[in-house]
Amino acid sequence: MSKNSHLMFSLKFEIILYRCFTFFFTSTDDAISTALHSALTHLDKKDSYVRMLFIDFSSAFNTIIPQQLTQKLVQLGLNTSLCNWLLDFLTGRPQAVRVGSNTSSTIILNTGAPQGCVLSPLLFTLLTHDCTPSHNSNLFIKFADDTTVVGLISKRDEADYRSEVSRLAVWCRDNNLSLNVEKTKEIVVDFRRAHTQHAPLTINGVSVERVSSTKFLGVHITEDLSWTNNTTALAKKSQQRLYFLRKLRRARAPAPIMYTFYRGTIKSILTSCITVWFGACNASCQKTLQRIVKAAERIIGVPLPSLQDIYSTRLTKKALCIAADPSHPMQSFFSLLPSGRRLRSLQARTSRLKDSFFHQAVRKLNSLPALPPLPSYAPQTSCTVTPIRPSGS
Repeated sequence: MSKNSHLMFSLKFEIILYRCFTFFFTSTDDAISTALHSALTHLDKKDSYVRMLFIDFSSAFNTIIPQQLTQKLVQLGLNTSLCNWLLDFLTGRPQAVRVGSNTSSTIILNTGAPQGCVLSPLLFTLLTHDCTPSHNSNLFIKFADDTTVVGLISKRDEADYRSEVSRLAVWCRDNNLSLNVEKTKEIVVDFRRAHTQHAPLTINGVSVERVSSTKFLGVHITEDLSWTNNTTALAKKSQQRLYFLRKLRRARAPAPIMYTFYRGTIKSILTSCITVWFGACNASCQKTLQRIVKAAERIIGVPLPSLQDIYSTRLTKKALCIAADPSHPMQSFFSLLPSGRRLRSLQARTSRLKDSFFHQAVRKLNSLPALPPLPSYAPQTSCTVTPIRPSGS
């Protein structure tokens, strides 16, 4: 097992062991789906709303102090030789800048993690493993250096959420992390009929900007949790690349070359995190994106899989992966009925929740002719979502 694989395994084990509300994710799909499911489940209750804080750190990887990191690794129980190897890797690193034939003088770096290094996001996650919420009504969603605080507010009581944010700011100061409040954004999701003014949130004396839409791990999230903005952005970006696909056809490029270009520059955009948003899109948004696929199909001259087919395939694959992974924080949603032939349905009062990823995934697996072998129970040590545990039907 490589050192990186060993670190990854150890990290997942330790976070499960901690039973904290900080989730370890290996894909942006999982992180976004979990955040949205938590919010939508809470919004299914009466007199509730959600505040989502999208934290921005200034030069997150550059602020890692190797000695502090290795101390935390020792506390996690990683062996001494691995900790010493990491300390040696992060300290005494020579660095210079070359522009053309000109090279700057060399300096020695003893802080931070190398930019572009595979280990850097993992090391940052290790450094922040003890940054956990102190209230069950709050959720920390962390993916590398992207941190999102989800506050599940009931009966207009924001005390726990605001104290959590203040506590997070103190933790950042103690761990040499700089919060960039100017780039930190907040979205308030409130579907109550009687709208009230929401007091602004402040961090270190600076008001956080409240926005109606922002990007969350590459996906556009809005205060009404609709996918119109995301669809518009994907369509615009994809249509720009159709221009270059037409240029290839005019240059008489063979179909395989054009198909490769389509896969790398258009399909990759249209299907990014598709399991998160496509099932919840309205018909108009789905048709808008499918028209781009049809346009590419006419240009290339070969049939292309529809977005609906791609979504269905990826939804099934993702659902099976989560259901078979006891370490996944949401594996408990894929619970077998006593018969062993179907999964328990998830309760939902609103269509918003019913159309979310986990509900769609359970329905998708239940629609299969036969379920593949799945664990008959979800280990309690991996369940970190007690406040939003679904009830069986």
